Amino acid sequence: MGRHHVRIYHELAEAELVGIVDLDEARGVELAAKFKTKAYTSITPLLGKVKAVSVAVPTVAHLAVARPFLEAGVAVLIEKPLAPDTATAGELLEIGRRHGALLQVGHTERFNPVVRAMRSMQVSPQFIETHRISPFTFRSADIGVVMDMMIHDIDIVLSLVKAKPARVEAVGVSVLGRHEDIANARVIFEGGCVANLTASRLALKTERKIRVFSQEAYLSLDYQKKSGIAIKKDANLDLLKFAREHKAEDLSQLAGTDFGSMVKVEPLVVDDVEPLRAELQSFLHSVRTGERPAVTAEEGAAAVDLAERITMAVKEHNWQIK
Repeated sequence: MGRHHVRIYHELAEAELVGIVDLDEARGVELAAKFKTKAYTSITPLLGKVKAVSVAVPTVAHLAVARPFLEAGVAVLIEKPLAPDTATAGELLEIGRRHGALLQVGHTERFNPVVRAMRSMQVSPQFIETHRISPFTFRSADIGVVMDMMIHDIDIVLSLVKAKPARVEAVGVSVLGRHEDIANARVIFEGGCVANLTASRLALKTERKIRVFSQEAYLSLDYQKKSGIAIKKDANLDLLKFAREHKAEDLSQLAGTDFGSMVKVEPLVVDDVEPLRAELQSFLHSVRTGERPAVTAEEGAAAVDLAERITMAVKEHNWQIK
């Protein structure tokens, strides 16, 4: 992810790419030459020279890398997840608050065009279903699939539901290492909304989808294809009225009718903005103006907290295999 951050900062007119820090000196030098900047193997030379920084390192190193910048009052964007656990997330929040440093979390999926289109409809979810599966990339072997992949959907669900999780049930399987590679979670929120989340990094294909059911509409979105549909209640009142006015035995006389042709389906209007570019532009805007980040540290910490609860539920699941 760091490579992509470097590319976009280099391209943005509102930013000056001051330097790259990478423990792999050869890789840092290669990127620095390509994007006309300087390479370092330590963050020390950059302290006092930068106003904003992206931290795209293994999750376990987020605190160590971000702390010196936050303590210097530098605005920091930390790639998701904010931290490997709730305690560390809380420590990052406290450091940022104590030093008045802006801290944003890189939940890039928030900037996915289909998510922005979905949020513009302002639905109140009652049931949400997410699927996020892909082949193993070997890039995030230090964490399980919940923190690696499901965390995206956890953040989106929390931003939609706007309620606290009341109960969590989960199951998962570890195949390649000590962390879970496949997981499914059922989260019941205060207020009654239910979310069913599935993630796997052992699939032979890539699929990222979400379905949202509410009183106002049904939404089905494909993150990867950047497409989606909406079936709105107000657009289908005639069909609902017809169903209510006819008894069950009367409706059975319509067997063979194409129900799909009776339903009014609307394609979601989706733009074609690169999510990471939109995220970094939003981050820089907050740095310049002092406005609230698009994904606050508190929201990032809430996602980590729920992910941690799901991971614990996975570990505590009682397998009775004979």
